[in-house]
Amino acid sequence: MNRPVMNHQHLRTLVRLTFGNAASLIYLGVVAATAVFVTVDTLFVAHEDASFAGVWLFFLAAPTVFLFFVGGSLWGAESGGPAWFFYLALVVSVLLQSLALGWFVRLVRGTTGRGRTARPQGA
Repeated sequence: MNRPVMNHQHLRTLVRLTFGNAASLIYLGVVAATAVFVTVDTLFVAHEDASFAGVWLFFLAAPTVFLFFVGGSLWGAESGGPAWFFYLALVVSVLLQSLALGWFVRLVRGTTGRGRTARPQGA
């Protein structure tokens, strides 16, 4: 019997883990606020030297963003890569970390995907 790799229930669970808990939403809010700060600093603030405001986005997306950059360099991307790869790696890294936070919250709470408390076998 062939089962689809990703069915509707699996997708719903991934979305719930990524966006449906307080820890993930706080993390995504901090990332969004930092992105707004970096954008305003880049567009509207004059600096004599380069601004390091963008480094905060990397701190928030670390360590997964660096895995994307290492993977891109192994595939032969030049030393900075194209801009679309830079932004895509940043967005995917943040979403992966939000998913990991949601999974960790579910693990700590001890609940399964259906809201029931997980119990050991035979208990």
